[in-house]
Amino acid sequence: MTARKAVVERNTKETQISLEINLDGTGAYEGKIGVPFLEHMLDLLARHGLLDLKITGSGDTRIDPHHTVEDLGIVLGKAIAQALGDKRGITRFGAETIPMEETLARCVLDVCGRPYLHYHAPIEKERIGEYEVELTEDFFRSVAMNAGLTLHIELLYGTNSHHAVEAIFKAFARALRRAIEFDPRVQGVPSTKGVL
Repeated sequence: MTARKAVVERNTKETQISLEINLDGTGAYEGKIGVPFLEHMLDLLARHGLLDLKITGSGDTRIDPHHTVEDLGIVLGKAIAQALGDKRGITRFGAETIPMEETLARCVLDVCGRPYLHYHAPIEKERIGEYEVELTEDFFRSVAMNAGLTLHIELLYGTNSHHAVEAIFKAFARALRRAIEFDPRVQGVPSTKGVL
């Protein structure tokens, strides 16, 4: 089996980001990006998705974290797509519903090559520390568009914004993990088209 790994870099006037991914990892995370709450989310994304992630870089967070969060999503999405290759033998679909105390979040995705994001997560609080909650949607849009995922994320209910965003990231991690797992019964690509 070929190692499903990738290294992707993005260098702009606003951000400089390098990301290494191993889709068949152990959940190891290493790195700083200058947005502490997002670093916490990436750590649990790696842990619950059983991905190894190594990230280095920085962005113009003195202005605000928007460019850094969005560009990190771009880089992560491209790395996932690159590491998946032709997607032979994968399960393709993944779904997970994750509780976190009073919160329940759901993620359903298809590794189909047709990027789409449906994001419905009404969270009242606008910030978690210095992190703007609305950036979560921007992050997942960038991931979906660059990984070629059809991605549906919903916050079913919850009152604590930290719990809500964390449950969303965990649900995505587990759904992605299921979707990219190999199914020994799948011959070739799981599509009647013969390509994903």
